[in-house]
This record gives sequence, structure tokens and C-alpha cells, in this order.
Amino acid sequence: MNRIMGSRGLSAVTGLFMLAFSPTQAVAAPAAPAGIAAPASTAYATALATPIAAPAINAVVTTGGSVIQKAAASSVTVRLGPDIAKEAVWLQQNGWHLAGLVDRYSVGAPLDEQATCIAEAVYHEARGESVEGQMAVARVIMNRAASGRYPASWCGTVKQPWQFSFVNPHTGHIPYIDQSSASWQRALGVTRLAVATAIEALPNDVLWYHADYVAPGWGKRLSRVQKIGTHIFYRA
Repeated sequence: MNRIMGSRGLSAVTGLFMLAFSPTQAVAAPAAPAGIAAPASTAYATALATPIAAPAINAVVTTGGSVIQKAAASSVTVRLGPDIAKEAVWLQQNGWHLAGLVDRYSVGAPLDEQATCIAEAVYHEARGESVEGQMAVARVIMNRAASGRYPASWCGTVKQPWQFSFVNPHTGHIPYIDQSSASWQRALGVTRLAVATAIEALPNDVLWYHADYVAPGWGKRLSRVQKIGTHIFYRA
């Protein structure tokens, strides 16, 4: 669990990404998954050819507590291809629940270094949570990195000293992960969906959370957004 307490500062991180295709690029529609009939028209193929815009992050909280406007960071680029970004949206619109989508994308192309940092955080912070809770943790990480308030890369934010209790604050070392476990495969699926921004999780300005069994003083200065599982999420 993430410990975002008092003098240790706040937790979690984000980064924006760019999809690895252009609006004019032809994209082949993936086959409809088992149990879902392929669309009878060209609507699905047309949707696949339309890129999903990266979310804009505008609200930034200064150390003094004031809110200013800032352009979104653009230092993180993740190339996942249109299949995840578009297919997942189509599947969700046709009745797939998040748990099924996470299972579907738990296997796929290896994540790059930056996305792997998110998966590692999801694994250590929220592997006992629902997939909704895990997706929310991933989104907070991405929101943080895009805010301009924290390191602009996902790995930089995850490994920022005193932000995540599972990370050694002196070396940035991340503990052992059982990569043969269902928990790790689930973290990979959550991360692939999160970095593709295929699933809505939390608003872009949600940058903080803590476990419900602690009560950090900074929580009183923020606006509570939502409780998912054992984590309470906040915005300024």
C-alpha cells in the first residue's frame, strides 16, 4: 500500500503518451473476440482509424497550495499501437467489463521501461484491490507525471524519494516481483489499458490518495473525490 503521509510528501505519478499512428494511417480492424459478433458495418473499422487524444492536464497545485494553469507535460511517449487503444473501447461499448478487459490484455507485447514502472507500482501498491482500484492507482501516477508538479517521467515519479513506501528512498530499488503470479499479469493488463487511455478511471486533476486506515494531515486540505477499495483519492 502506498503511504502518502505528512513529511514524506505526496504519492504517485503520471505521464502523457502519444499513440503510434497518425489520423490518416489505415488501420486493420482486429477480429471480434469470442462471444462478441463482429460489427455488420464499417463503423468499427472507422473507429479504429480515429486516434484517441491524450488527456490534457491543466490544474497544477503549487507548494503554497494555490492552483495555477500549466500545459500538460509531453515527455513520456508510449507506443502500444491502435489495437489496445481502440479495441478496448469497442469491447467496453459492447458489454465487456473491466475485469474481462484486464484479463484480455494481461498478455501482450512487453511494456517499455516507463510503463513497467507503472505496472510495478500497481503490483506493490494495489494488488489486493479490485481492478478498478488498480486502474485508479495507475491513473494517479500518470496524472502526477503530467502535472508539472512532479518528475515528468513515470519512472521518475514512482522512484521519487519518500513517495512510495515500497521503493527504497536512497537507491530507488524496487522489491522482488513474482512475474509468474496472477497478480503481476493483472498489473500488466491494467497498465496496458491505462497507458492507452482506453478506460476512464479518475479525472486528470486527481493527484493524491492514501489508505483508509491512515489519516494524514494533508488530506484535510484537499477535496475528497472518491473511495475505491481501501484507497481514498483527492484533488486540490
